[in-house]
Amino acid sequence: QVQLVESGGGLVQAGGHLRLSCAASGFTFGHYCMAWFRQPPGKEREVVAVIDWGSIGINYGDSFNGRFTISRDNSKNMVYLQMNNLKPEDTAIYYCAANSEHTLNPKKYEFWGQGTQVTVSS
Repeated sequence: QVQLVESGGGLVQAGGHLRLSCAASGFTFGHYCMAWFRQPPGKEREVVAVIDWGSIGINYGDSFNGRFTISRDNSKNMVYLQMNNLKPEDTAIYYCAANSEHTLNPKKYEFWGQGTQVTVSS
């Protein structure tokens, strides 16, 4: 069965950094677009970053480009999110997701992980 398992979340001070990882299994990873979304407390889920099969097409949501970097390793079925200069407003549950087509719309994503909590203290 399909599994997406996130790790690397935690508590960090403002200005710090974290690296999230997502381990994928149960589908042909190299054929899927991968993405990170997040859901802050009381808010809608929003796109953080999307990366296509060959790591050529990469998109970031507003306010993330320059601080966050998405990458993937198709040989390991892994996708990563490097987050630098974290701010308290980055506090959210971060989700890994997979879809056969490249899209920034969370409603179109086929597979989702359970999420990992990121908390940034001021």
